Amino acid sequence: MATLAQQFGGLRCPPLSTTRLSKHHTNSARQTQRKPNSVRVVSAVAISNAQTKEREELKQMFEEAYERCRTSPMEGVSFTLEDFHAALEKYDFNSEIGTKVKGLVFHTDVNGALVDITAKSSAVLPVREACIYNIKHVEEAGIVPGLQDEFMIIGENEADDSLILSLRSIQYDLAWERCRQLQAEDVVVKGKVVGANKGGVVAIVEGLRGFVPFSQISTKSNAEELLDKEFPLKFVEVDEEQTRLILSNRKAMADSQAQLGIGSVVVGTVQSLKPYGAFIDIGGMNGLLHVSQISHDRVADIATVLQPGDTLKVMILSHDRERGRVSLSTKKLEPTPGDMIRNPKLVFEKAEEMAQTFRQRIAQAEAMARADMLRFQPESGLTLNSDGILGTLGTELPAEGLDLSDIPPAEDS
Repeated sequence: MATLAQQFGGLRCPPLSTTRLSKHHTNSARQTQRKPNSVRVVSAVAISNAQTKEREELKQMFEEAYERCRTSPMEGVSFTLEDFHAALEKYDFNSEIGTKVKGLVFHTDVNGALVDITAKSSAVLPVREACIYNIKHVEEAGIVPGLQDEFMIIGENEADDSLILSLRSIQYDLAWERCRQLQAEDVVVKGKVVGANKGGVVAIVEGLRGFVPFSQISTKSNAEELLDKEFPLKFVEVDEEQTRLILSNRKAMADSQAQLGIGSVVVGTVQSLKPYGAFIDIGGMNGLLHVSQISHDRVADIATVLQPGDTLKVMILSHDRERGRVSLSTKKLEPTPGDMIRNPKLVFEKAEEMAQTFRQRIAQAEAMARADMLRFQPESGLTLNSDGILGTLGTELPAEGLDLSDIPPAEDS
């Protein structure tokens, strides 16, 4: 028996085919590659199903919300329709030019201020509209963040549709009203001269520009000397429609000197000399010292007695408040005739004493004039006796008239 090796020795096996092995390997690889694609398909299907379900839920939620809005629109809403209308009335305002609105300043700078007036955008207050007076910054007029005030709409900024506000317009209207009131009360006010023309000067009163004719200025100062100075004024004409504001310094000075009656002594300064007399400044008001009232003695040349800038005491002879004119005298203050020429210092020292004597003579003259009037008017039924006692013309009364001092006062019933 041949050995097993020998038995198989003659057998031959065909060689393994590489093609078959390659195909088998390729098929295995393809099967391996197909497995991830299958996983992705399954995942995509799952995601698609989840999105579809979410869309269905959203659709159902919107349908339910729509149904609630259609059938019960106010269900669960605390803000009612009445509240909505009230809010509209609270925050809605008329934005037409000339309308007044309330606002809150929340920002300021060199250009002006920003104001919240509950509009769709902030309103602007330019610095030129912040005050009736000329200012460089709104804070000079007290406009700071946090200020609440009433403003007037005067325009709209086309760049951003913001409204332009003004405080000046409101103050302008109030200033005219104030001037009318002051004119009715015949009040003296202070005005600052800011300009001049050939007819007079321009003065600021209550923030308005008023005109003072030269004929209504008591001093003889020229316009340049009055510039930037304040002086008293009274209103002559206040016409807002015509924008006419006429003022008078003469009337103001006459009012301020109203307490100075005839015979009062005041201190004055010689302003100018004229052939007919000297103009004396008595506290901002010009009075005329006529050449005939300088001294009892004749004065041929006023310059020999007075010079511009001299200070002297004068007495009030007359006072025309309506025309703003005052007549003065040093002649009445002379202790002896001619003292004003020879010894003016003595005249000023004795001025009050001589004025008192003059007032007494005036009072006596007035009393005598009243007595004469009654003495020559018998139809009045009264007369004055030689002692100045008032009595009737009847013979049944005593000559000295009636003495009413002993009559008891009336008693209440």
